[in-house]
Amino acid sequence: MPATVLVLVETINDYLPIIESNGFHVILAPTPAERSQAIKTHGGQIQAVLTRGPLGLYAEEIAALPLLEIICVIGAGYEHVDLQAASNRGIVVTNGAGVNAPSVADHAMALLLSMVRDIPRADAAVRRSEWPKVMRPSLAGKHLGILGLGAVGLAIAKRAALGFDMQISYHSRQPRSDVDYTYCATPVELARTADFLVIATPGGPGTRHLIDRQALDALGPHGFLVNIARGSVIATADLISALEQRRIGGAALDVFDDEPSVPDALKRLCNTVLTPHVAGLSPEAAHDTVQRVADNLLEYFAGRPVLTPVALPTPEK
Repeated sequence: MPATVLVLVETINDYLPIIESNGFHVILAPTPAERSQAIKTHGGQIQAVLTRGPLGLYAEEIAALPLLEIICVIGAGYEHVDLQAASNRGIVVTNGAGVNAPSVADHAMALLLSMVRDIPRADAAVRRSEWPKVMRPSLAGKHLGILGLGAVGLAIAKRAALGFDMQISYHSRQPRSDVDYTYCATPVELARTADFLVIATPGGPGTRHLIDRQALDALGPHGFLVNIARGSVIATADLISALEQRRIGGAALDVFDDEPSVPDALKRLCNTVLTPHVAGLSPEAAHDTVQRVADNLLEYFAGRPVLTPVALPTPEK
C-alpha cells in the first residue's frame, strides 16, 4: 500500500510526478478550501504532508491526521509548521535548506541591481517616451551586509564578491570559521558598516523584527535594503517610515508580513521594488526541491535517517 502524501504547495504541479514515480499516492490541496476538505475527507489515510514555510501545518491539522509520520517543507523556512505539535507526536520534519539557494541568490542580486540602478523607473520613463539622465550608484567596491550566512547568504556573498567586487560583512547566530568575510556582532553593527543590506535569515520568532528603526537608521539615507527571507524579519512600520522620510535610500522586497497582501504605503513609494515572493521559483529550483522531498520520503519510509531533518523541541509531557 503506497504512502499517501498531502501536497499543500501551489507551485509544483509539473514536478509532482517525481513523487508519484517513487511509489507515493498524492492528494493535491493547494487552496485553503481544498486543504480543509482534504484533511476532513482523507485525514485517516494521510501519512506525509508537503508544505512550505508560509503555508505551514498547524497543531489542529496535525491532530486531525492520526497516521501522519513526516512533514516535508519545501525551502529552508518552516515558520508556520507547529514543531512542538510534531515533536509531541514523534513526527519527523524535514526541509529543503540550500536546494533553491542559487535561484534565491540570483533574485536577490536582481533586486539589488534594480533598486540601486533604478531600473523600474528608467524603464517606465522610456515607455513614456522620456529620456531622463539620472546618476545612480555602482555596486563595484561597495560594502554588502548579509543578515544570515546560510546556503542562500553564502550564494549571495559569492555573487557579490566575485561578480561585483564587493566587500562582504555578515551577521548570524555564530561566526563562521570557513569564510573570510567580516563578522558583525549585531544587526545594527552590520547595517552601520553596509552600503547595501540583504536579509537572508530564516523567519520565525527568533528573527522577528531583527531589522527595526535602530538598524534602519544605522543603514542610513544612502543605504539600500533587500529582503528575500521573510517579511517578519523587518518591522514593516519602521521600514515604511524610513522610506517615506528618506532615512534609507530604498528597499527591494520579495516577502511581506501578510502575503499576498502588501501595504499600500509600500506600493505608493517610488523608492521600492516589489516582487511576489518568487525568489525561490525557477524550473531548476522546483525540480530540485521536489526531488529532495522525494528523497526524504524514500529514506524515511525505508527506515533510514532523512537527509535534511529539522531539529524539534523536546516533547511536552
